[in-house]
Amino acid sequence: MSTINYDLTKIKAFIFDVDGVLSTDCIPLSTEGEPLRMVNIKDGYAINLAIKHGYGVAIITGGDTNAVRIRFERLGVKHIYMKSSIKIHDLKDYLEKTGYKPEEVIYVGDDIPDYQVMQMVGLPVAPADAAPEVKSIAKYISHKEGGKGVARDVIEQVLKAQGNWMGDEAFGW
Repeated sequence: MSTINYDLTKIKAFIFDVDGVLSTDCIPLSTEGEPLRMVNIKDGYAINLAIKHGYGVAIITGGDTNAVRIRFERLGVKHIYMKSSIKIHDLKDYLEKTGYKPEEVIYVGDDIPDYQVMQMVGLPVAPADAAPEVKSIAKYISHKEGGKGVARDVIEQVLKAQGNWMGDEAFGW
């Protein structure tokens, strides 16, 4: 049973920020000054499973590292917005390109740059360690912190609500 107070049968797409959502908000830097991120394998599995079931998945991040793009392309994500300085523009572009309605979309964000986007989608979600301003507008606050399974949490609840969690697609990469 879902802990999300929203009609999850409406959901057709998931959009994620990266830093503080799909990776922790503490990021080591390489000697060249490049951010290095750790990702959660269970988040990756859930993202890939959602794509196999035909859900839309997008990334909207202010970051710009090739490793992030490669990671999510390998999982099957087709819509990756990097260096997003005003995320609402990229959300509008994604909705226009895909035809999804805002009420069919989950956006998971953790900080002020995500605020406007979260106000526009049907189900705004925040990790447990999100900024207070973001938590105040989230319709669901995950019990997971950013980078520690928040994507798996929301995807699993949606797929279970729609009967797509433990099908044949679940048993392979």
